[in-house]
Amino acid sequence: MTRFHGLSGLKAITVCAAVSMTAGLALAGENIVPADQIVHALQPRPLTRGLSVGPQVDPAIKAKEVGFVQSVRGRSTRSLSMGERQEIAEIAAAKPKIDLEIQFDYNSAEIARTSVPAVQELGKALSAQSLRGSTFMVAGHTDAIGSDAYNQDLSERRADTIKRYLVEKYGISGSDLVTVGYGKTRLKDTANPDDPINRRVEVVNLENKTASK
Repeated sequence: MTRFHGLSGLKAITVCAAVSMTAGLALAGENIVPADQIVHALQPRPLTRGLSVGPQVDPAIKAKEVGFVQSVRGRSTRSLSMGERQEIAEIAAAKPKIDLEIQFDYNSAEIARTSVPAVQELGKALSAQSLRGSTFMVAGHTDAIGSDAYNQDLSERRADTIKRYLVEKYGISGSDLVTVGYGKTRLKDTANPDDPINRRVEVVNLENKTASK
């Protein structure tokens, strides 16, 4: 009788473990943003013909912005200076963007196995006809564990990993991807700086052209 109860308990533990694993996989899947949603988030802001409302962009400022974006296209991630990284961040602040929870293995530039589908959805999105010709910022971020220099290097390698994946798997032109690393300077969760959620990738449409209605 005791043995029977022991086997029953073992079965119960096995079932609970299986349910927990299934729930974990489902939860991971919920964090994957579909390609069509990424496309929608990265669409250039439409302009209406005729009178417009809201602040107008100074043509000189816009021309300078366009020139700067062109100057960093095709540059290696490590060649960007601190000032250039800051300028990219300032331009990106007003552009269509999406923050994807693409996780990396701890202390590594390897894409976490559970995040590969998320990168695949990004590849599909950036291959969409409606986004062709755009220049995208792919920014790598780390958590706060480790030194500034170490995390800066790690974030750059993570951005390079995503770029390499998109170029090799989806044929996206490398010159259309501006990769930049921000280390631990732009945490997603400042209240929990060591949380894995901070190890992520931010994608921004830097293209200055806009769709017309």
